[in-house]
Amino acid sequence: MASLRDIKSRITSTKKTSQITKAMQMVSASKLSRAEVNAKAFVPYMHKIQDVVASIAAGSSDTSNPMMIARPVKKTAYLVITSDRGLVGGYNSNILRTVMTKIRERHTSNDDFVILSVGRKGKEFFAKQGMTILESAIALPDHPTFADIKEITRKAVGMFSDGTYDEVYMYYNHFVSAIQQEVTEKKVLPLTDIQPTGSTASYEFDPSAEAILEVLLPQYAESLIFGAVLDGKASEHAASMTAMKSATDNASDLITGLTLQYNRARQAAITQEITEIVGGASALE
Repeated sequence: MASLRDIKSRITSTKKTSQITKAMQMVSASKLSRAEVNAKAFVPYMHKIQDVVASIAAGSSDTSNPMMIARPVKKTAYLVITSDRGLVGGYNSNILRTVMTKIRERHTSNDDFVILSVGRKGKEFFAKQGMTILESAIALPDHPTFADIKEITRKAVGMFSDGTYDEVYMYYNHFVSAIQQEVTEKKVLPLTDIQPTGSTASYEFDPSAEAILEVLLPQYAESLIFGAVLDGKASEHAASMTAMKSATDNASDLITGLTLQYNRARQAAITQEITEIVGGASALE
């Protein structure tokens, strides 16, 4: 049985841990508030550019843009968005498990695909699996801007356009609420099925719809990736907040149990001392 000193030491260390997890929970809650605003503020831009692209694609007779043409798939790129740090519950493991399942379903060789990784956890995981990591973006700020991921987004779009790979899939955690995040798969390229968001508008294009499409399609593909990064960051902070709240609650339960154990052990020690005193007094009579 543990001594009173050992139990007291565990109570003290658990209380300190609880204070840390509580502070981390509050920090994550603060970050989540801003990240959620950022993610939602980007949605109108994505919807508008999607409406314009859909309008041009629907009204244009020229569908020769390579970004809109499905071609025989020889090589696939997977853009996977994870976190840089742990302590986020199942945030990373859920994404990585889904990606690995899809890879095993679609490919028999690691030569058939490449990985584009956003986040240190994803990069480390795929490196251990011996998979080809074509590009990575790590140490992103808590509230990233497009400049932070510009390199990887332009490489993802550019290398599809030049035929290095024939399709691009993206995996990330979609923010539903502070306690719910959904692993989401989205086909980024080719852009074969662009639908309007429901808004209807009439556009006039100058110099031509095709010329505008040439510029707009890469921007649209890049906006899909950036929107997913913002969405993923909101999910990451929500997952961290939930994990730290769970850790704090577990620490509180553990402290309660240890305190009860300590009181019982202390009472047993006091009872033993009284018994010894009474026994000694009786022996002297």
